[in-house]
Amino acid sequence: MQTSDNPFHGAAFALAAHRLDQLPPDAGAEVAFAGRSNAGKSSALNALTGQSALARTSKTPGRTQQLVVFELPDRRRLVDLPGYGYAKVPPSLRDHWKRVIDAYLRKRQSLRGLVLIADLRHAPAAFDRQMLAFCGAIELPCVVLLSKADKLSRAQVRTRQREVDNELAKEGWRAQTIAFSATAGTGVEAARAAVAALLAERSGAEAEALDTDKSG
Repeated sequence: MQTSDNPFHGAAFALAAHRLDQLPPDAGAEVAFAGRSNAGKSSALNALTGQSALARTSKTPGRTQQLVVFELPDRRRLVDLPGYGYAKVPPSLRDHWKRVIDAYLRKRQSLRGLVLIADLRHAPAAFDRQMLAFCGAIELPCVVLLSKADKLSRAQVRTRQREVDNELAKEGWRAQTIAFSATAGTGVEAARAAVAALLAERSGAEAEALDTDKSG
């Protein structure tokens, strides 16, 4: 669904990068999207932007094998990271993406947060846990979209979300969870609000400069 009050309805494909130096200039603000190859990452991006074909979806998981950048107005961006699992990808390319994503998350100054898409029906996979721990270690804000909520009853959704929240709290990972279904529209508005809030976050350098101005 595309509405005039959707802050992401103007998203447009900008480029696909194999290396960090192929990304747009490191300015403005961007939010990255990550998840297992079959978690519904492309469908989530399409639902958030209200565009059915912005991010390529496929019955073959792992089709996103580059950093795909979608531009929004005012130097804001959504960045689709390669899907965990990298289906039918040679080990050398898989290792390359591991290094690239690690460097991207650590070094990209315009990165304001990560949206992690995880299947609500299953416990967080090892890849999901690694990403949550990584975000915690580098203090990168994280929103978890618990996808495929339409596959469960409302009571089951509430139970599973509570279980995930408890696990995050137990591990000390600070992340907002949202029950989500691109198919049914569940959680789409909440997810849009969460991503918009991430894009409005100040970078570490901006926050430090603001603190300096206040102290001066």
